[in-house]
Amino acid sequence: SPIASILTKMVYAAKKFINNPNGYSFPYNRNRKLHFLEIEVAVHSTGFGFADVVTEFIEGLVETFPGLQYLDGFPEVKVVLRADVSAEKYDKVAVISGGGSGHEPAHAGYVGEGMLTAAICGDVFASPPVDSILAGIRAVTGPQGCLLIVKNYTGDRLNFGLAAEQAKSEGYKVETVIVGEDCALPPPRGIAGRRGLAGTVLVHKVAGAAAAAGLSLEKVAAEAKCASEMVGTMGVALSVCTLPGQVTSDRLGQEKMELGLGIHGEPGAAVVDVQPVDVVVSHVLQQILSPETNYVPITRGNRVVLMVNGLGGTPLMELMIAAGKAVPKLQLEFGLAVDRVYTGLFMTSLDMAGFSISIMKADQSILDRLDAPTKAPNWPVGTDGNRPPAKIPVPIPPSRSAKSAESQARPKELSQQGRVFEAAIQAAATVIISLKDSLNEWDGKVGDGDCGSTMHRGATAILEDMKHYYPLNDAAETVNEIGASISRAMGGTSGIIYNLLCKAAYAELKANTESEVTPKYCEIMLLECGWYCNGHILVITQASLESSGSKALKSSIASVSKYGGATAGYRTMLDALIPASQVLEEKLSAGEDPICAFILSAEAATKGAESTIQMQAQAGRSSYVSAEMLATVPDPGAMAAAGWYSAAARAVKEQYQGSS
Repeated sequence: SPIASILTKMVYAAKKFINNPNGYSFPYNRNRKLHFLEIEVAVHSTGFGFADVVTEFIEGLVETFPGLQYLDGFPEVKVVLRADVSAEKYDKVAVISGGGSGHEPAHAGYVGEGMLTAAICGDVFASPPVDSILAGIRAVTGPQGCLLIVKNYTGDRLNFGLAAEQAKSEGYKVETVIVGEDCALPPPRGIAGRRGLAGTVLVHKVAGAAAAAGLSLEKVAAEAKCASEMVGTMGVALSVCTLPGQVTSDRLGQEKMELGLGIHGEPGAAVVDVQPVDVVVSHVLQQILSPETNYVPITRGNRVVLMVNGLGGTPLMELMIAAGKAVPKLQLEFGLAVDRVYTGLFMTSLDMAGFSISIMKADQSILDRLDAPTKAPNWPVGTDGNRPPAKIPVPIPPSRSAKSAESQARPKELSQQGRVFEAAIQAAATVIISLKDSLNEWDGKVGDGDCGSTMHRGATAILEDMKHYYPLNDAAETVNEIGASISRAMGGTSGIIYNLLCKAAYAELKANTESEVTPKYCEIMLLECGWYCNGHILVITQASLESSGSKALKSSIASVSKYGGATAGYRTMLDALIPASQVLEEKLSAGEDPICAFILSAEAATKGAESTIQMQAQAGRSSYVSAEMLATVPDPGAMAAAGWYSAAARAVKEQYQGSS
């Protein structure tokens, strides 16, 4: 029944925006999205036709790139052409290519000065009809003639071939170059030949640059043919593509990949288990460069161009990883000089997950054509022969480069101050390490679940760096080095916030370095407070307890509030530090013993952190969480701050008592 047919063909909306190769054109409410089931129902029950999705793509393309136009022959004629070219006035060779749609940006994305003059678009995975190809030839071909660049598929060869013969009978000068650079399958025995793949784009560029340079039709065709013989391509896919309106094929199954899968989803050479990317890249390179098949005339010592092409469903990050693996392999294992690397989407297969690698033998003339300027919107810019070293040393901050090696090292002997610092750092870091699981659990309910892990990294790095690098006898410089450890070991917002704490405290301490104090008073002050930054202890000593220690803490809080935007009551780490700062200042102003003031301020930090369970978050990821969920746990950042602050206070007290 029709209903049964609808249900068996149901496709879920999360998969595709368009559920039919020809789009749809029937009355619907534009203010809401139709589920694909509704679309299927409408088609079956009303019989309405479909507008061509390819024409809609072309309309969007020319709106996006004003240098492009299309012929007003929809839906039969789908031709994209340069807006600055007309056959009557064009005095250079026109370069025309095309094929089935679904491979975007190929081919229309390569129309522009210095590349294609026109692109003929077929329906999805269908060769364009002869009349459409003829229309393109007539629209852009002047006295110098045109070159047709055709991928080696039977439909393309037949349709472009017939169009070429018809154009010749009308008086046009036409040459054709067939590109078939697939290296996945054994050398063919029949007439089908090797398939045309992403390497065709490199041929487009060479031919377009030659035509732009004013060469004759014969010479442009010769350069294109030579380029087509210098390139080899092989693709690897983790999935087949989803044809609009159809259910995705599951022929690969889970944890499988296909070597040599065609750009229309046609089967490749083999289905194998998913392998690491470096293994896959090695196999593809070996297949392309195999001396047994001799697909491309590339030998050790040659210069080559590398293209890593995404097939539509692979993130750019993964394509870059593949490129990063391919270059050293080509250099070290095959002895080739890699002169150009192009990575991105060049010729896709709808949403296929996978990539292809193309390798082209290059001499200086080929490189000059590839580097020649073009206005084609999808040819990569910024890629030329200037290849500086891939990596350079990390700059050293002026303040650090001016320091001696001794000043950046752990002292051979620790002063009383140094021992206090070390004990406070050790205690605070140890507490943070022990809180890892609890912090992650709390953060899993109100954030992204990694607070404990992030702080654990910081604490571990601090403990390790303290063994070698912290100038513990110098309060300000120790704080600065802790900030450096934070910056190196921690990522995300937490690392930035705690680094701000360190920088502000360092600036305050440095400003008071020259303060005059008596040795006895300094000894007392050295026992005063410190605070740990996401696993990092900022031990603040001061010439004046009231003016330096308290100011340093207040300065750190002010810095975080300034750049992070949070303040008291926002359900952040400041809800622990602000009460601590207030109590510390209050007790010191009242003449309280410094160590006692530190302990009391730690108790205030703990109470402040625990009170966050009653707060509505106004900063960070917690601000997106419901009040009901927030009421189940305290803020993990505040609890961490209270934890290291309290541990530091206890450690300082123990050091003071032990030395008294």
